[in-house]
Amino acid sequence: MSFDRTRLPDPLTYYSDTAGLTFRERKGKWRTTSCLHCDSSDAMRINTDTGAFVCMTGCGARGGDVLAYHMAARGQGFIDSAKELGAWIDDGKDSARTRPTPLPARDALMVLAAESNLVAVAAANVAHGVVLSQIDLTRLLTAAGRIGRIAEVFA
Repeated sequence: MSFDRTRLPDPLTYYSDTAGLTFRERKGKWRTTSCLHCDSSDAMRINTDTGAFVCMTGCGARGGDVLAYHMAARGQGFIDSAKELGAWIDDGKDSARTRPTPLPARDALMVLAAESNLVAVAAANVAHGVVLSQIDLTRLLTAAGRIGRIAEVFA
């Protein structure tokens, strides 16, 4: 089983017909419509060439193609959405993964921000003569391990 991006529907057709969106403007590659996440009218911008979408209100809705939109709109996983859109091909190959999927880049950045903040606070405390407790040291080593693991995956 495999994914074939070329079999995804045309973005303009998908957003108009399948998703049922109405665009404010009728020309140009970026079109405005309502956001499926925050229900703001005229907040979502959609690229009709690539299928990318982004909410301009800051609710965080964004994606790179119609598959990402379909997943978000239906609350489905990658494979189910790809099958519904006709982009999943049964080629007889085993679809089992040999290693776990890493964090999405956005989530990895959030973890890095939190853990690096903890490391900075601990460093400032040590610089001011505070002796870290065993619990603080353990948490600091955990943070360093998470930062190192993310660096291994994304570097």
